[in-house]
Amino acid sequence: VQLQAFGGGLVEPGESLRLSCRVSGFRLGDFAIAWFRQAPGKEREAVSCDNDMLSTKHFLDSVRGRFTISRDKAENTVYLQMDNLNAEDTAVYYCASHGGSECFDRSVFYEYWGQGTKVTVSS
Repeated sequence: VQLQAFGGGLVEPGESLRLSCRVSGFRLGDFAIAWFRQAPGKEREAVSCDNDMLSTKHFLDSVRGRFTISRDKAENTVYLQMDNLNAEDTAVYYCASHGGSECFDRSVFYEYWGQGTKVTVSS
């Protein structure tokens, strides 16, 4: 099982980025894929999770209305569309899976991790 996260970069406040998490080794199906982020000097925190069921989860109030998580089963990829970015979104973003369908907000429950992609929001 391998997760590959990419799509980060340097953007200005108010701009957008789309992160991708490409999964190999299993078919996405309804497996949960979560996005976490870790800002410099801070704990890793859960951002959003999708398990292809009725609703996705956004664990942070600060991203609701700005971030959208989706999946493309044909591409075996989960996306995190991030709009109206601000400096507080600056972090390394990781995607993660535990091989099940439930979305957890704690990193300890996830077994498989992507390598992380850096997002920097700065003017």
